[in-house]
Amino acid sequence: MHFLGHSCVRIEIGGRVVLTDPVLTARVGPLVRVVPLPDRATWADADLVLISHQHGDHLHLPSLRLLRHARIVVPRGAGAWLHRKGFPRVEELGVGERLVDGDLTVTAVHAEHSGHRWGPRLTHGPHAPAIGHVLEAEKRIYVAGDTDIYDGMADLGPVDIALLPVWGWGMTLGPGHLDPLGAAAAVELIKPGVAVPVHWGTLALPGVARTARMRRLLSEPAHDFAAAVSTNTEVVVAPPGSEVMHEPGA
Repeated sequence: MHFLGHSCVRIEIGGRVVLTDPVLTARVGPLVRVVPLPDRATWADADLVLISHQHGDHLHLPSLRLLRHARIVVPRGAGAWLHRKGFPRVEELGVGERLVDGDLTVTAVHAEHSGHRWGPRLTHGPHAPAIGHVLEAEKRIYVAGDTDIYDGMADLGPVDIALLPVWGWGMTLGPGHLDPLGAAAAVELIKPGVAVPVHWGTLALPGVARTARMRRLLSEPAHDFAAAVSTNTEVVVAPPGSEVMHEPGA
């Protein structure tokens, strides 16, 4: 596994290379990347791209255009919009539905987060319910996407590895997100063997990234999460762009 930044993780599992919510460019809408771009070798061979929801920092069209060879899996209801944007290899998954790719099974699970393309305040334009994913082959990996704690989260187990969001890109978090303490509470419910913090340390608004408060928010949430976890779960903090482990369970 490699944490490529924000919610993007490269996962090698079941003979496949999976990318989650890829953001692979220097800018994501109004946001700038504050860490180096991931090496092309870490994403160019992706077989499967999993999109958790339609927000621009998760469903990022310029990044998806770099990955046209891969199968792109989106929440049910988002496929037609992506087809209209010129992506022919798009498949949909709704909560409880499964996709099998070789030895890998991907199941869509609930996420407590806005599924609207333009955020929770608007009602026009593309909408599809946000989801997380459970990957199953030699290990069982929960990829949360963006979510808050929800009823039923404890039923996700058993989970070998959980990729959990611990912050975002701004000075505050809106509804439907986990902060370090919330992510630690999610660990208490899910009880994974390993937890990897994501959705931190990568994107910021221009200018704001240079403020002392934003510098702290770009560097501290993952470590605050690790300090808050009180279970036997091992927390692996990997800075954006770095390897998490050679293979799940290593």
